[in-house]
Amino acid sequence: MDFGNVPRVLLSTAPDVARAKDLARALVERRLAACVNILPGVTSVFRWQGGVDEACEVLLVIKARSGEIGEIERLWHELHPYEVPELIAVAPDHVEAKYLRWWIEETSARGA
Repeated sequence: MDFGNVPRVLLSTAPDVARAKDLARALVERRLAACVNILPGVTSVFRWQGGVDEACEVLLVIKARSGEIGEIERLWHELHPYEVPELIAVAPDHVEAKYLRWWIEETSARGA
């Protein structure tokens, strides 16, 4: 298997649905992600600048390939409004074969 084609699910948050949609569209238009699910209404509790903070956020579930994580990270630093944007990649144990084929095809046709 081409290790750049290994599927990854990336998790990130955004401050609101509008920003989440902008980020998702940027990834999908550039074929860095096959799909991005946007889940509003997430409450995050976190430590920030010496204190405990809480925010209502939007969760992004990003379907990408391992070979694109570096470019996604660069784009995140360019477009994401947070000073320290969350971007966590996890490897799925299993992806249904037809969905996996579509996932890889949609993120492999860059420049097409």
